[in-house]
Amino acid sequence: MFSNGGLVQLLTKKIYQWSKTEKRRYTYGFFAMGNSCNHLGIPAAKGSYTVGCTDLMTDHTARGTFFRLYYPGQEVENALKPDWIPCREYFNGLADFMKINRTLSEKIFNYLFGSFKIPAYLDVPIKKDGKYPVVIFSHGLGAFRYSQHWTLYSAICAELASRGFIVASVEHRDESASATYYFREKTESEKEDAASSHTSAPNNLVEEWMYYRALQHGELEYPLRQKQVKLRADECIRALDKLIEINSGIAVQNVLQTKFDWTTLENSMDMCRIAAMGHSFGGATVIEALCKELNFKCAIALDAWMVPLEEEIFPLVKQPIFFINSEKFQWAGNITRMKKLESAAIQRKMITIRGTVHQSFPDFTFLTGNWIGKLMKLKGEIDPELAMDLCNKASLAFLQRHLGMDKGFNQWDPLIDGLDDNLIPGTNVHISAI
Repeated sequence: MFSNGGLVQLLTKKIYQWSKTEKRRYTYGFFAMGNSCNHLGIPAAKGSYTVGCTDLMTDHTARGTFFRLYYPGQEVENALKPDWIPCREYFNGLADFMKINRTLSEKIFNYLFGSFKIPAYLDVPIKKDGKYPVVIFSHGLGAFRYSQHWTLYSAICAELASRGFIVASVEHRDESASATYYFREKTESEKEDAASSHTSAPNNLVEEWMYYRALQHGELEYPLRQKQVKLRADECIRALDKLIEINSGIAVQNVLQTKFDWTTLENSMDMCRIAAMGHSFGGATVIEALCKELNFKCAIALDAWMVPLEEEIFPLVKQPIFFINSEKFQWAGNITRMKKLESAAIQRKMITIRGTVHQSFPDFTFLTGNWIGKLMKLKGEIDPELAMDLCNKASLAFLQRHLGMDKGFNQWDPLIDGLDDNLIPGTNVHISAI
């Protein structure tokens, strides 16, 4: 389970060591060769809607709700796409864990990924076209396996928005993300300094960064992850509650100074059609959320990491679930836990995408050259765009089926059953009879 990060960590440390010698001049060339590919970049969404995105933070403390919203947007001349990595603190979380120099790691990561943009337009107005179904998305676990947070799933979230969904991608504050932030109130001295320097901060607030919490010496992983998955599920539910308020016309107080007009979302969401979706730890998160919130009509779990879940909750989950797995990540114990959710009365589906790895779902898979991507296990043997296309189409078909939509996504119903040369019905993992 930790092999991905072992390679990433080892490779990054090697680069750091090289940078301290005369080989420094070769380092960036090494990466340039690895990234020399005309097709690097997150693919554009394929649906008929232009994709907009904006950020919302309610309550400046760590207890508030923080998410990026993807939505069907209007075409606006000269609209801008946001940076894929919004600021260097997200890189610092990974650098701190690896105990490498922040300045150097920032240069390396910025060289590799700093020029990429999210395939959505920042703060453009929403396109008024009836009521859109809603998806709450939960990201994976951060730190040494991979640096995960809300921006890293823009290919999936943007695709859903282009097909007529409103998607809230939650940034978790349970210390499972590589980095996130909230605000604290300024001290009196800080207020005086700000006044003299003419700086502007929202409501006299200061950013406070929260980084991934590694296991302490001798600490068992399961109790920590079990606690975190419950917090994460609650954060997903709070995000949904906030969208319900916004949809009903309740004014939203956004700590972030964005240009988006949140009042335009009133009556834009179909609150009878709500789903949850997540990757890895996020896959477990959405299953936890299903048993707590019945407004979620179904869930899609991408390569779910089932370990944090208490099996006692499984009988409490009454909604359909679609497990979409990679070929290389899963193991018998994890699949066994998925199969314990099987039900004769409730549809629980599972497929595996051939030639994929755990990182075939986040955006990283599109942003590295072929051999470096495979070395770091960010790419599998299958073409990343083909794998993502299969994942998205199967997800859309499943959402239409269980949200009662009429969008034509049922043309991809066979994918739900794994009926494609690049899919395996069920799993490729051999397990003993349960």
